[in-house]
Amino acid sequence: MKRNYSAFAEDIPAYSGLKAARETYADLKQLSAIPGHIYTLPRLQILPGQRRFSKMPWLVPMLELLPPTSIGHLKEWGLSTVFVLAKNYNKLVHVWESVTAMVELWHPQTNSFIFLEFEATILLEEMEIMLGLPRYQRSEEFAISYTVDQNNSWSILACITTKNNDLYSMTSVMHVHLLPIAQWIISQCKRKTTNYIAIAKAAAICICGVILFPEADGAISFGNLSIIDSISEGMKIGQAVLGFLYAGLTSAALGGPFYGSVVAFELWMGMHV
Repeated sequence: MKRNYSAFAEDIPAYSGLKAARETYADLKQLSAIPGHIYTLPRLQILPGQRRFSKMPWLVPMLELLPPTSIGHLKEWGLSTVFVLAKNYNKLVHVWESVTAMVELWHPQTNSFIFLEFEATILLEEMEIMLGLPRYQRSEEFAISYTVDQNNSWSILACITTKNNDLYSMTSVMHVHLLPIAQWIISQCKRKTTNYIAIAKAAAICICGVILFPEADGAISFGNLSIIDSISEGMKIGQAVLGFLYAGLTSAALGGPFYGSVVAFELWMGMHV
């Protein structure tokens, strides 16, 4: 939650020089005095690399080949904004200095940024609006009984292809690889096949893997594959996207790798900071 700025604006002292600013910042950091926190490791370089946010040379050519019917399915599933972001992803420039500055203010136990006069966090409603995802209504109650089976990536990818060679290339012990899926999409589009839903599902895996669930360059986890697959069934994934970003911020704040939707995070910073 974010308090109204006017409530404490009168109490903010005027800028009084670099020394005073440093002392104020030192006081601010004490609000988030957590063992192993990034602010205690000033020389730690954790964000710019990590092989999670490189440009994908195959992404835009693949999206430009998608048939209009498959694009229509993506829009029906609430991925219009994610599709546009993916088409422009190679043009985006991430400002890692700003991300690092915000991570230094992240409190892992409250999932919020600790400022001198207030705390702020990324809300689910904001995430859904920024990314154009289907909105979760808090009053919704569904009488659904769930049974949980072991996650089987091949059963999910079987809606795309049943060829063992393709499935072996798309998966490994730990990850699902996006490039072979994109290559399958390109081959289907060039052959002008009419399996539009399968193409749309494969494209959803690629664009969500790059924009919403970047875990390694060109790869996503099996769990996130299951989440993305649920989009076509009408499930809302805003909570999963936000939880993944929270986990990535906590990891980075404690000196680990940063992951999560850096696109959504920078959109949020652009709105509020």
